[in-house]
Amino acid sequence: MLILAFDTATRVATSALVRDGEVLGERVSQAVRVLEDVDDLLRLAGAEPCDLDALAVGTGPGSFTGVRIGVATARGLALALGVRLAGVSTLDALVAGAPGALPVIDARRSEVFVPTRPARPEELDVEGRLCVGDGALRYRDLLERAGAEIPPDDDERHLPRARFHAALAADFGPPEAVEPIYLRVPDAEQTAAP
Repeated sequence: MLILAFDTATRVATSALVRDGEVLGERVSQAVRVLEDVDDLLRLAGAEPCDLDALAVGTGPGSFTGVRIGVATARGLALALGVRLAGVSTLDALVAGAPGALPVIDARRSEVFVPTRPARPEELDVEGRLCVGDGALRYRDLLERAGAEIPPDDDERHLPRARFHAALAADFGPPEAVEPIYLRVPDAEQTAAP
């Protein structure tokens, strides 16, 4: 089974092409490059878009715009190619790359996304915990003072690697069934006057 996977929920986008569990290629870039990355991955693997059996996409939580870019792109590709799509939590992908770690995604507004909720970083119980993700990097000093272990900035465990999305994808279905994970109201809705 040839699976294309990508995640654009954080400030760093990742994409991967995986055949029967074997990673054929990976890219790390930005959300605006995801289609270029997809093209590069297919070309380097000697594959065509019509060779894809399924797609997997990161559904967040994360940047509202980034999540929307990823889900909309994945839905469009899946519809155009006539393949099934699976959504995978960006938090779950981070944990798959760092088993046992607490995934921490920067939620802006002095908050982070952790499993099940947004939180202020100082509210987290991180004593003796390994924390990964762009939120762990942004709040490194605060989290380390609270007893967390944070890998170096360039450690790949901070990235929601798309190879893990492909591995975790289980419920492939119609593209329109994949929904983004929003753990709070988008900034634009929150600031709109009634």
